[in-house]
Parts: sequence; C-alpha cells; structure tokens
Amino acid sequence: MSDHGMFGAKGSGDTSGYGGLVRSAASTGSSERPYGGYFDDVADDLERAYPDFADAIERVVVDRGELTLHVKREKLVEVAKILRDKLLFEMCLGVSGVHYPADVNRELHAVYPLLSMTHNRRVRIEVSIPDSDPHLPSLVEVWAGNNWNERETFDMFGIIFDGHPGLTRILMPDDWRGHPQRKDYPLGGIPVEYKGATVPPPNERRSYR
Repeated sequence: MSDHGMFGAKGSGDTSGYGGLVRSAASTGSSERPYGGYFDDVADDLERAYPDFADAIERVVVDRGELTLHVKREKLVEVAKILRDKLLFEMCLGVSGVHYPADVNRELHAVYPLLSMTHNRRVRIEVSIPDSDPHLPSLVEVWAGNNWNERETFDMFGIIFDGHPGLTRILMPDDWRGHPQRKDYPLGGIPVEYKGATVPPPNERRSYR
C-alpha cells in the first residue's frame, strides 16, 4: 500500500478523506521590493491614497505572478473602497473561502480577486480570521456582485458576512448542518433527503426566454 495519502500528505494509507492528514506549508512572509511589473505601482498608489496603509496591510505577497494584499479584518471595507475609487479596481470577481485547520487563530481565509478594467490590472485581497470568530464585514455595498458569492462562502465555509442584505444558504438546504468545503467536514456517509421535491413536466418548467 502506498504511504502517500490524499492532498499530498505522506505517512498514511488513508485516502478516504481528510482524516487528520496534514501537508505542511511554510507561511509566506512579505515579499521584498521591487515586486516587478505594475505591482510596485499598485502598492505605491495605495500607500499614497491610504494614509493608514501600514496599519491596514499585514503583508504584501508576490507569488506565482500574483500580487496579494493581506488585509486586517477591521480595515477590509476601507481598503476595498480605496482600491475601487482611487485605484480603479472596478470589479471584484467574487470571494472564495479557504480552510487551514493548522493555521491557529487564522483558520478561515477569504480571498477576493480584483480587476481594474481601466488599467487592465489584477490584484487579490486576502483576509484571515479565527474559526472561533468567523465574522467579516460584507463588501456588497462596495461591489454589489459579491452578494451571491458571499452567500456561497457562508454556505460552504461558515464565514459570516456582517451587513449582508440576506445571508442565507445558496447551495445547501437551509437546515443543513455544517459547511461542506471545510477540511474537517466528513466526506461521504451523509444521508440526503429531498423534502417534498417534485419534478414538473417539461411544459411547466421555468422558462428564461
């Protein structure tokens, strides 16, 4: 039997799910200048536009050709508005959750990819929060298109977006227990019930024409 488990972990033949398998990953510190390309311009512009830059940005990471701004939770809305209004990142392409059980007091991460159509630039915002206090401010007031994305991240990871206009599950039933994309969520063996579901005939189904 191979000793290579799921997700690249070693030392176990358990390939049935998370099962305690851990693949160690080094925490990436701040990247050193120059970042390269337009990344230095983005960082400089943000520092000029936002006097609290040093207090709001935990670190700036350039990795695999991407610039990520690690932002403190309490400064998220302020930084988002500066990026939208001053640096012209007009579009947020949603929010993705990530679960790192071994990252103590920072187990849940939210990642926001941003696009400036004006300057044809891309950056990411990343925020880390503890599993014991999984609250983030909603960015729907900044980028309205984040509405359903925040609902999905809440549904799958349990991140609570304070101020969201209607934070309910979007994929799982309202009474579903747990958050299926977390690494501590069991894989398989969960009974699924379809309560009162019916399939109408084709001529009665919803039409989008």
